[in-house]
Amino acid sequence: MRTAQVSRNTQETRISVTVNLDGTGAATLHTGIGFFDHMLDQIARHGLVDLDIQVEGDLHIDGHHTVEDVGITLGQAVAKAVGDKKGLVRYGHAYVPLDEALSRVVIDFSGRPGLHMDVPFTAGMIGGFDTQLAFEFFQGFANHALVTLHIDNLKGVNAHHQCETVFKAFARALRMALAIDPRAANVVPSTKGSL
Repeated sequence: MRTAQVSRNTQETRISVTVNLDGTGAATLHTGIGFFDHMLDQIARHGLVDLDIQVEGDLHIDGHHTVEDVGITLGQAVAKAVGDKKGLVRYGHAYVPLDEALSRVVIDFSGRPGLHMDVPFTAGMIGGFDTQLAFEFFQGFANHALVTLHIDNLKGVNAHHQCETVFKAFARALRMALAIDPRAANVVPSTKGSL
């Protein structure tokens, strides 16, 4: 099974992330930000990855360091669990609706980090979660998982719905990209022969 454990300890956060890319969607989450835990649970459930994420962050300042550093650490753990990428489908995409909101996410385990995100949130806060931090989370993930990531919210009025469709679509795209292609099980999915 493709698993990894990564810890990140700084003066701002102490984080432990364990992932199982071939899991069932089980999640044990404690970031100190309720809505963020809810979004990470979407990644586990809809991505069918098992996640254990434990965080002690400087929330007395705000949620920025916590959310960004979880993105970094989760990205590192996913990259470690993926390994040499042999047999990987590599690409994934998903559209996910929630009532009036609709988001699209496309991911490529290219080895070239990049984030292109267009999500016009209709509110600055969702519970205790600053909506600007969604970008910081995905930027940290893309940089450290070494993926190219395109995220677009195509429609939405309710910021909770906008954000939830983004995270669910990310999870479904991730699940597709991480699948093993039975027709190319021992082949790196690139004409270059490496990613």
